[in-house]
Amino acid sequence: MDTTAPPPPAARAGFFPLSRPWRIARNVVVGVVATLFIIWAVLYVTKGRFLKHPFESIAGKMAGREVKVRGDFQLYFDPFQIKFYAEGLSVANPGWATRPNLFQAQRIDTRIAPLSLIFGKRRLYWLDLTGGAVDLEWNVAHTTNTWTFADTGGKPFEVPRIDRATVAGTTLRYIDPRMRLLTDLGIDTVTALDKKIGKAVGLQGTGQIRETLFRVAAQLLSPDATLGRGENKLVARAWAANNVIDVAGTLPSATDIEDVPLQTRARGRNLAELLGIIGVVLPNTRDYSLHAQMVKDGTDYRFTHMAGRFGDSDLAGRLTVTNGERLKLDSVLATRSLDIVDAAPFIGYNPDIVAAKGAVAAAAATGAGPARVLPDAALPVAELQRFDADLKWTIGDIKSRNVPISDVDLTLALDHGRLALSPLTFAMARGNVASDLIFDTRSRPAADSYDIRLSPTPMGTLLAGYGVDESGTTGTIKGRIQLKGRGDTIHDSLASAGGRVAFIIPAGTFWTRNVQLSELDIGTFVQKMFEHQLKKPVQINCGLIAFSVRDGIAAADPIIIDTKKNVMLGRGGLSFKNESLDLAFRADGKQFSLFSGQSPVGIQGYFAKPAINVLSPELLGRAGAGLGLGVVASPLTAILAFVDIGDAKSAACGPILAGAHAQAMRTTKGRPRDDVGNGTTAKSESGKESPADRKKQKKKFLGIF
Repeated sequence: MDTTAPPPPAARAGFFPLSRPWRIARNVVVGVVATLFIIWAVLYVTKGRFLKHPFESIAGKMAGREVKVRGDFQLYFDPFQIKFYAEGLSVANPGWATRPNLFQAQRIDTRIAPLSLIFGKRRLYWLDLTGGAVDLEWNVAHTTNTWTFADTGGKPFEVPRIDRATVAGTTLRYIDPRMRLLTDLGIDTVTALDKKIGKAVGLQGTGQIRETLFRVAAQLLSPDATLGRGENKLVARAWAANNVIDVAGTLPSATDIEDVPLQTRARGRNLAELLGIIGVVLPNTRDYSLHAQMVKDGTDYRFTHMAGRFGDSDLAGRLTVTNGERLKLDSVLATRSLDIVDAAPFIGYNPDIVAAKGAVAAAAATGAGPARVLPDAALPVAELQRFDADLKWTIGDIKSRNVPISDVDLTLALDHGRLALSPLTFAMARGNVASDLIFDTRSRPAADSYDIRLSPTPMGTLLAGYGVDESGTTGTIKGRIQLKGRGDTIHDSLASAGGRVAFIIPAGTFWTRNVQLSELDIGTFVQKMFEHQLKKPVQINCGLIAFSVRDGIAAADPIIIDTKKNVMLGRGGLSFKNESLDLAFRADGKQFSLFSGQSPVGIQGYFAKPAINVLSPELLGRAGAGLGLGVVASPLTAILAFVDIGDAKSAACGPILAGAHAQAMRTTKGRPRDDVGNGTTAKSESGKESPADRKKQKKKFLGIF
């Protein structure tokens, strides 16, 4: 008996038995596939409705917010795309928000690319959204917002890529407490097939920024490219406070404007109304039109390549608005030509009133009394303390009928209510003016200071706009105004001001006609008029027109002009309180003159309407005396009443050119002058001269000093 084991059966052709590891791997794969199929089948049959509560829990933990589905819910593979359907879906807002939900929708039905949940940008094959509402808000501190899931350290929500979409009845609300901005927008019905929507998607809505209501309309001009994550051409227009603002540009996505250049254009009746929307105070302007490129960079909104006009003046430059803890403006501007009417608002005038009715009417519109020119428009104290500003502004030429002004260079700084125009320089009639103006509203009432310096300026050029010919005039003038006062208007600050005003006239020549007219040397003037010698220059040795100012009253301290033939003296003063004038000028001849009035020429009235009183009571008295002598004696005797014996004392020019006070004035022989101490201040607040004032006139030149 043969006990040898039979050999194994021959292997079939092409068949090799699997090793144990391979069999295990095969079984695992089969098990996984079977399990996935069973899960898919269960989900497909049940539509994944049993995942409603797990979805709410998992999604809520991931977002750090409550997620709720109040109606039907479906989540399953159909067959390889993830179908998501929810009715009454809502994602809660943080507790500090003014509305409970960041997002809610009556119905959302979509298909999601599975791998996009793991890799790359999330992608929706199609989306059907009905009755959606999105609420986007910043917190008061501006440190977080509702669409950034900061509770879990997440990133801001990003809109996924959408291939096909139908959106109807959806609204968007945006709030920024720092800018005090609220918008409510409605999205027009959107239908997209195969990344094709049509020509535009529209948005319409209203809102409020600070106290200003506005409405806005916007369109996505290339929504098909937007859905494909390509370029997005946006145009928007807003209407607010009589202004129209246009914005246009290409966005990387429908919700992303950070670091994106946008073309902006604004036009309206008053530039102050435009910036007033964000709480920035600006002087009123006439109608304007400006365009610029805007880029948002965090809290900064940079406007570059700005150009346009306001009124009849041009404007160009750049502006940065920082919406930080304090609103701040930083700008560099340039103007080639500024119309003087457009400059009127800088001192408180309405330019339209100035252009139509003049400065007096514009002053009256600010609350100033009759016949006043100093504006009574109050500084916007509260607004000036709410924002800061830095401005550098250069102006090539100012169109003015009377005084030529050019090459203006203005530096402005506003810091917590302290407004400084320092320095403010410009060229005027071939001279230069440098000034420092401070309005400090941090103290109440505002502490104001004026320091204005005039470099030597040709008087012929300076006065050419007032009918003075430059021919034969070589005299110059220089001066300084230093005043400090308190008040929230220009009028109030000057009405309480103290300081000094001084204008010095060095040696030079002046037209005979102008000098003789002011000196009222009747005999010389008549002779020259008939001899056609009106343009013969008169030599000015030196002159000083100065005032000392206390509590808004400016008293002559002194007024003295020494010429080759005469010494002109002035007394009186002016009042910033009621803008009245009470000045008298008199010329004493150094040489014999037959026909000389020898009586004061009065300048009275108000800043807005000065009056020259040539026939003063003193002159009329002398004329009466001459007439009496003519009747009693002979006509030749009457001439004696107008004879000037020529005893005027020449002035020492040293104290005059130093701008010294009246008590420092001397004759050429070094003796104190006794003819500059009989001055008087301007009229009282009532406009009438008191008996005490008249008494002081007889005793001293500056009765209040």
